Amino acid sequence: MSDQPYLPPALKPGDTIGVFCPAGPARDRQRLQEGIELIRAMGFTLKLSGPTECSTGYLAGTDEERAAHLVALWRDPEVKAILAVRGGFGCLRLLDRLDWSMFRRSPKFLAGFSDVTVLLNTLLHRGELVSIHSPVVTSLGRSDKASATSLFSLLTGTRMAEEIQPRGLEILRGGIGTGRLVGGNLTSLVHLLATPWDHTWEQCILLLEDTNEPLYRLDRMLTQLALAGRLERLAGLLLGTFDSGRDDSTGNLRLQEGVWDRVMELAKPGYPIWAGFPVGHRQRNIALPIGMKAVMDSAAGTLTFLPESVRTFS
Repeated sequence: MSDQPYLPPALKPGDTIGVFCPAGPARDRQRLQEGIELIRAMGFTLKLSGPTECSTGYLAGTDEERAAHLVALWRDPEVKAILAVRGGFGCLRLLDRLDWSMFRRSPKFLAGFSDVTVLLNTLLHRGELVSIHSPVVTSLGRSDKASATSLFSLLTGTRMAEEIQPRGLEILRGGIGTGRLVGGNLTSLVHLLATPWDHTWEQCILLLEDTNEPLYRLDRMLTQLALAGRLERLAGLLLGTFDSGRDDSTGNLRLQEGVWDRVMELAKPGYPIWAGFPVGHRQRNIALPIGMKAVMDSAAGTLTFLPESVRTFS
């Protein structure tokens, strides 16, 4: 990873956002349409590359097709940013099919979350570009207002240095930590371990969230991270939402508390740990710049990003 990655150019009203399916197909037409309408309502036009609904099993096309759709949007000078339609599974299968040096030659934002985590973090480490961990098109229309607004604020460059002070934050371990933000979906990150696409998290702020995983699987993955040394020498740890995939508030609360307890058993001392951070598969999914440095101030309960930690294209 570069000591100072590049921040892609900001978008202007009327610019074109490319959308494509890097992993699974869109299975809910209404949710897809709601996201598209919101993007247009924010003053942007859209360009679609590839299908959104037809699929090859659990994928939105072959590996070659999905990689080609991303490359086509990236090389299109009219497209100024790219937003994934949804996650699911399949981004891992694209990594060795992409020329990562190509991305920095034509810099633009890539945004999404869940399975898109592997693309965001590889874009940072292989392409030296900041990306955006954010709602995807099919979750955008049902995200809360703050989450949707935060995505467009980052895309247009109006919220790079804003201080985030989330409501409902749980400070599991206090202190101040400064580091580059990495991470995202826990399952996706674990599947990068011991591959050529693995990368260090030392002195970084690590973000973790997941959905539709029982506690024993989450425990297994967290334990694997710890045994692999990935919970050592962090600058900080942000725990987003961990939910069962069902509308069971009591069950989800117990699940989250189980994750928090296990993290505190595994995490090495020396850095702050926050829980209840508004990132995940529920309505609250605040957009965050992957690759930018930030400061976790536990006393104030604020996360402040440092735009001077990245380079801009002249």
